[in-house]
Amino acid sequence: MTALSRTTPASPSLLHSLGQGKNLPGLLFMLPAAAFLLCFLAYPLGVGTWLGFTDTRIGRAGVFIGLENYEALWSDSVFWLSVFNTILYTSVASVLKFALGLWLALILNENLPFKSFFRAVILLPWVVPTVLSAIAFWWIFDSQFSVISWALMKWGWIDKPINFLGDSTSARASVIAANVWRGIPFVAISLLAGLQTISPSLQEAASLDGATPWQRFRYVTLPMLTPIIAVVMTFSVLFTFTDFQLIYVLTKGGPVNATHLMATLSFQRGIPGGQLGEGAAIAVSMVPFLLAAIMFSFFGLQRRKWQQGGND
Repeated sequence: MTALSRTTPASPSLLHSLGQGKNLPGLLFMLPAAAFLLCFLAYPLGVGTWLGFTDTRIGRAGVFIGLENYEALWSDSVFWLSVFNTILYTSVASVLKFALGLWLALILNENLPFKSFFRAVILLPWVVPTVLSAIAFWWIFDSQFSVISWALMKWGWIDKPINFLGDSTSARASVIAANVWRGIPFVAISLLAGLQTISPSLQEAASLDGATPWQRFRYVTLPMLTPIIAVVMTFSVLFTFTDFQLIYVLTKGGPVNATHLMATLSFQRGIPGGQLGEGAAIAVSMVPFLLAAIMFSFFGLQRRKWQQGGND
């Protein structure tokens, strides 16, 4: 018998496999989202990165100047103050939002009367437009007509109104308080959704074994909630780090740049100041911090792979 040479059929091309298989509908559904991301995220990011290497100003096209904008920022005291303010603002606000949001989630997870009503009320600070809530806080922190100062004076605790937004320390505390009030609902409702996925049988088994409420939280609830915490806090840090509207409406970075964040400083240098290249460089300088937050979430999730059936 003569051996017949066998010809191996050519492997189908990628386009052919996408067209003939089950991947085509998914690809078609992804195209609008991909186009949206390319137009409104990838393109502005690319243009902003390029502008950071130029001396572009409003009304005048710039030329490539390399790292001169970043070298100027390295010796700019206002820029480093904005970096400090951004880290302080993000760290304190994120910790407070997590602590208070987790506390609210644990309370709302109990069998309370009118539980659905309270869950809806908790969402109000989150759904109210940021500018509207900032204007409300602007009135609350007003140096003359503040309701807080009025109440404290009526109680005899202070003799004159507090200048919340006129002092560096009190201004920082005021904008952090406003951000915490606005961000707690997102953390609370997200963690509450995570708590709903934990089987009650685990809590019952721990109770039968004699575990205290703190031990049940420490060894049952918290480990099972870790992946949700990682995702929620990553989004919370990203939202807080890039906050602009709240700061701009309340203080516009004052007093004496005490509440300037990197986002507000970038806008001030780029638009009112006309230095588009320098403003873009400040905005691009935020990217390493944001990537660090994303990587923290990624590795935090990887540590809990056993919850999805992994070997970790």
